[in-house]
Amino acid sequence: MAKYLLSVVQPTGGVPEPEVLDRIMVDVRAVDDAMREAGAWVFGAGLHSPDTATTLRPTATGDVLVTDGPYVETKEHLGGFTVIDVPDLDAALEWGRRLSVAVTLPIEVRPLREG
Repeated sequence: MAKYLLSVVQPTGGVPEPEVLDRIMVDVRAVDDAMREAGAWVFGAGLHSPDTATTLRPTATGDVLVTDGPYVETKEHLGGFTVIDVPDLDAALEWGRRLSVAVTLPIEVRPLREG
């Protein structure tokens, strides 16, 4: 088994209308439940918007500079993630495909390093 990170690539900006978002949440919950039933789901979470981030940067003097906001300003950001444990990349891509359809957004699938 290998662990993979399924990252939800979300556009920066407003959220969908409630009737659209409610349908998406029902579909995402169904995929999460299917992952749990298959024994693939490890953990996952949605993230607050990037403007809630705090960035910490080490300085040459050994201090850490603390700034409000995301590390980089972009048109897209990490909106949420799920870690799964599956036999191989093909299985990870299938869960990523199902999650992408449910959330109606791109999903980046990346293997986790073990150890």
